[in-house]
Amino acid sequence: MKIGITTFVTDEGISGPKLGVALEERGFESLFLPEHSHIPASRKSPAPGGGELPREYYRALDPFVTLGAVAAVTERLILGTGVTLLIQRDVIHTAKEVATLDRISHGRFVFGVGAGWNREEMADHGTDPRTRGALLDEQLEAIRSIWTDDLAEYHGRFIDFDPMYAWPKPVQTPHPPIFIGGAEAAAERAIRHGLGWLPTAVADPAEIPAQLARLDAHELPVTVAFVPVDPALIDGYAQAEVQRLVFSVPTLPEPETLCALDAIAKAVDRYLV
Repeated sequence: MKIGITTFVTDEGISGPKLGVALEERGFESLFLPEHSHIPASRKSPAPGGGELPREYYRALDPFVTLGAVAAVTERLILGTGVTLLIQRDVIHTAKEVATLDRISHGRFVFGVGAGWNREEMADHGTDPRTRGALLDEQLEAIRSIWTDDLAEYHGRFIDFDPMYAWPKPVQTPHPPIFIGGAEAAAERAIRHGLGWLPTAVADPAEIPAQLARLDAHELPVTVAFVPVDPALIDGYAQAEVQRLVFSVPTLPEPETLCALDAIAKAVDRYLV
């Protein structure tokens, strides 16, 4: 089982490159960065965990630019998005960004995508929250065509383009791993598309079999995010043979971040490289 870290890299905490180097030094396998283009001031959409939306949501750096900087100072670290809000993005530009990052990192990119939760943020990008799931389905199909076909073409309800050439192609074949972030709907989407699933960890190890049961017949990879530092939960997911656990680190200055990483590394040392 692989062990990764997720955090908001902002202008107020440790830099992406310093974080990447620190993760490799401690044997962590991966770094996953979330994405928010902006946070609308209306704040009508409730925060995912309830209460006030944490400050780092407002200040997140662009994940692709940040991961490119991390790629330049690391050699082994897997670089992931957790998650890219693809429904707010142009699919052709995003295909090129992912392929470019996979190229400059020599095949170290993992593409986590999600349907999002902030309806006002989506609307600012011209995305109708009511049809975002159908849009994401078409985007996933279209982006895979762009990556894998010399002459890519797609015609759908939301995404429509005639035959075109688009390079570079990703290093990984047929393309970088894709994980769908979310709960039940995301699991069903992962099954339909034959992709990985990226759920949030359960609180009780006894709940793990039920959480993963829907994927039992499909043998799809699972990366579990926001895992508490709980030995019983960690061992439970290891016994369930999930591919990767991702632990959350708060946005902090460099010294505090390194202490937080040391504490997680100590708790999962038997699973680190």
